[in-house]
Amino acid sequence: MGWAVLVAVLLGSAGFARAAVPGGAAVEVPAGVTAGAAVFDRQTGTFTEQLNADTQFRSASVVKLLIALDHLWDRDPGSLPAADRARLDSMLRSSDDDAASFYWSQNGGGALVDRMVSRLHLTDTAGPPAGSPGYWGYTALSAADTVRIYRYLLDSAPAAVRDLVMGDLRASTRCGKDGFDQRFGIPASFQQPWAVKQGWSGFGNSGDCTNTTANTTGITTAPVKSVSPTGVDLTQKALHTTGTVGAGDRAIIAVFTLQPQSTAFGAAYTNLDRLVRSLNVPGAPRPAGAWFSTWGSGVRVRSDTTTTSTVLTALPAGVEAQAACQKQGETVTEGPYTNDWWAYLPLYGGYITNIYMKSPDNKLPGVPTC
Repeated sequence: MGWAVLVAVLLGSAGFARAAVPGGAAVEVPAGVTAGAAVFDRQTGTFTEQLNADTQFRSASVVKLLIALDHLWDRDPGSLPAADRARLDSMLRSSDDDAASFYWSQNGGGALVDRMVSRLHLTDTAGPPAGSPGYWGYTALSAADTVRIYRYLLDSAPAAVRDLVMGDLRASTRCGKDGFDQRFGIPASFQQPWAVKQGWSGFGNSGDCTNTTANTTGITTAPVKSVSPTGVDLTQKALHTTGTVGAGDRAIIAVFTLQPQSTAFGAAYTNLDRLVRSLNVPGAPRPAGAWFSTWGSGVRVRSDTTTTSTVLTALPAGVEAQAACQKQGETVTEGPYTNDWWAYLPLYGGYITNIYMKSPDNKLPGVPTC
């Protein structure tokens, strides 16, 4: 028999605060979450969503966009030394903190933020507080300014710079360099094409995403503070998703969230996914499938429906997952439960045993057979 307790299988409205947005649909903000969001339609030149768009959040790794652009400002990307190009690629694709710290130190720390504010005419962006000059993740950033950064990249940056940065964001890895799963928000909610730069802070030094070398440097070891002198919260857990989606990078999306300190990574991931799925994003294809809560820690996603199949990744503990279809495979027993049905998760390109999907039956309701 499968999971014994029936839970909400398909998402409803419980647990959401609906925020009215001028010119757009209501954004569903999960309870306890503070959010800033903006969606810009490049085809019409208008915003389809704005929610606290000018509110400053600590940037976490989203500031790596500014770090990269500053480094490339007076450089020809085609002439970068191989080691420099590899470092940039790792910072943008896998959110490499060591790479960000290298450029931060080499290029003047907070001064690079000041330069980019002037160059890109940003209005809500500021460097880290004076007491924490080395903590680049404490840079203040808003959803509106993040849209401005992407608009510069797509519409004004030299073609070689645009191709390097956007190419890396399109090649975003499943696992960050520090072991955290990067497939939240935009990648979880929309089919490709997309390009993303994600941000997270406060969840510890190393996640459990498969086949990733942990990197324990970065902003999580910063001194404990509640609010910076600029009013930016530095203690609640931060999870952000930014980037573009749709043919020709039609829509720019920037969503920043702060979540209570008690929030586990999988729960924060789910909160952000729910919010992003409620956004009005023109030209963004959405994957088909039903969403289910999961249970267990380190649940492995495999290439096929057997426990000997290649492990592709591990799910964040307790995250919601979308099942596109299901099929029978190897019989698996976990405690009192036995099940031979496996769900295909399109986000990860593989299968997990239905034992770990919260459902009243072995076969998931409303999910077709593969």
